[in-house]
Amino acid sequence: MVQTKPLAAARWRSGRWRLRNPDRVIAVLLVLPSLAAIAVFVYGFIGFTAFASLTRWDNLVPDFSWVGLENYFRLFNTQRFQIDLRNTVTFTSLFLLTSLALGFALAVLLDRRIRGEGIFRSLYLFPLALSFIVTGVVWRWLLNPGSAELGSTGVNLLLDRVGLGALKSGWYTDPRIGIKAVVIAAVWQMSGYMMAMYLAGLRGIPEELREAALVDGASEFQVYRHIIVPLLHPITLGALIILGHISLKIFDLVVAMTGPGPGFSSDVPALFMFDTTFRGNNFAQGAGIAIILLVMVAALIVPYLIYSLRTEVQR
Repeated sequence: MVQTKPLAAARWRSGRWRLRNPDRVIAVLLVLPSLAAIAVFVYGFIGFTAFASLTRWDNLVPDFSWVGLENYFRLFNTQRFQIDLRNTVTFTSLFLLTSLALGFALAVLLDRRIRGEGIFRSLYLFPLALSFIVTGVVWRWLLNPGSAELGSTGVNLLLDRVGLGALKSGWYTDPRIGIKAVVIAAVWQMSGYMMAMYLAGLRGIPEELREAALVDGASEFQVYRHIIVPLLHPITLGALIILGHISLKIFDLVVAMTGPGPGFSSDVPALFMFDTTFRGNNFAQGAGIAIILLVMVAALIVPYLIYSLRTEVQR
């Protein structure tokens, strides 16, 4: 007890000092409005959306009668939503694998310090400056299959001119392709970004490591497999998180390029949510889709944040 009182008094005096420190008080006052805005407009609306998904609100007039998980059961029994989930899995898998592979290949090519590297780097990065709406409009024209009256257009016309007419396709108008056509546009836009990330990582690896491995008799392939690729794992993990959450929330590219497509072949949950909420006025079911999207993104982001925090603590 004799040692506890002075310690408590010291802590109390320290707390008073913190409160009386004008810089600290000003900092807290400056941060408070943004904290209040985030609490209301982010977490408050998330909570309201979760509440609305458990009610009978299926008209313009709010009806907050409690129905529990009924909207979710009905949603998972809806054929369009089942197709949307399959499309999301297909889109995410192809988009991640192709973007990472193409970005890494371009980064390895530029890391050779070829002539005109700056020009190529700008060309690869240029699509990133465009919005998904612009990308969707451009690729909608490029992948337009044409018509019997006008003939082939876009990519099909190019295939005709180079003698590869057998490869012509209906692209996004063909239900067998559907969402895969959207993958082409998304990869075109994001692969340059992956190239920039991998190129920064490659330039950060000491040249001595490669030279030592080559002196020890390792081939170029073995250097990449056993040294460079493992050292790039943090970049690959970050890229997976960034691309993954983009693919789960994809909306504007699909709207501008294909819409739901024939037989919902290019439909995604975000587009279904928009139709359900703002065209069908079924706010409860639309809120349910929004919460499912939030859970999917959280399942991807939260483990990464926990891993990052633990890594920072260990450092």
